[in-house]
Amino acid sequence: MMEEEEEEEEEEEAWLQLRPTEPLPTQCCGGACKPCIFDIYHQQLSRWKEARVKKDKSLLWRKKEESRPLELSPETFLAFGVSAVEWLTEDTCQVRFALPGNRQLGLSLGQHLILRGTVDGLDIQRAYTPISHRKAEGYFEVLIKCYETGLMSQYVKSWKVGDTAFWRGPFGGFPYRPNQYGELLMLAAGTGLAPMLPILKDITDDEKDETFVTLVGCFKTFEGIYLKPLLQDLARYWNVRTFFVLSQEDSLDRLPTSYREKTHLGRLGPARIRELVGSCRKKPFALVCGPARFNQDVALGLRGAGLPQDALFLF
Repeated sequence: MMEEEEEEEEEEEAWLQLRPTEPLPTQCCGGACKPCIFDIYHQQLSRWKEARVKKDKSLLWRKKEESRPLELSPETFLAFGVSAVEWLTEDTCQVRFALPGNRQLGLSLGQHLILRGTVDGLDIQRAYTPISHRKAEGYFEVLIKCYETGLMSQYVKSWKVGDTAFWRGPFGGFPYRPNQYGELLMLAAGTGLAPMLPILKDITDDEKDETFVTLVGCFKTFEGIYLKPLLQDLARYWNVRTFFVLSQEDSLDRLPTSYREKTHLGRLGPARIRELVGSCRKKPFALVCGPARFNQDVALGLRGAGLPQDALFLF
């Protein structure tokens, strides 16, 4: 009888040791993160309670196994189901793809994938960088701009929830380590915003990463700015600033008050680039992503502003 009681006590102690630890209030950044550190804790606690009731510890390990990264291949296309399509502007959509179980895509920062499509019997392939957090479980998201005469655009416009798309990769990437640079100056045109977002999310998620970030988004109009709520949330972090350059707006008066001081009209020319480099709080390292002409012009402007070649990365 005593042996049975001792075994029950040992088993109880073993389960208590597996119980997730509740975060301290000071561990929450207060930035309305999704998921918050407390959301993650409650998910883990529910999983622990279920495993304890069923007396099955494998339920805890199985969850961890499911969240491991997928085994992607640069040579072989894998099928992913479309789980959501949201049109952010008339020509740009945000598409979510489901990952099996609770798996992660497992990309490094700045890496992209190749999408394959077929239009009128013609096989086409294009590169896109996921904008979702690199540790997102169960899904990944991409930002896609569609063009009136683009073949891939015709394919993307046909997507609906439940359709299947084929991707291979990963390719490229930006080798980043926390606190590696004093400040990252991110200069993006349109969907060139895509590779910047996972880097930004990684920095803001890491309490120990004190890298300053200045993000400059170049768009035609205010309505054409993608993901405004997300960019506003990121700009609330103490080390993040956002600016916008609008090439086809003629007045700041029609913009919301909160945007006027951080928005410039016209194009991102050499004078504006010098001003941005000069305003950086620490020695900047520049990340540039956009159409080929934009990358070329901005790279020249950055060098003209005194930034050395080894302080510049082009996506």
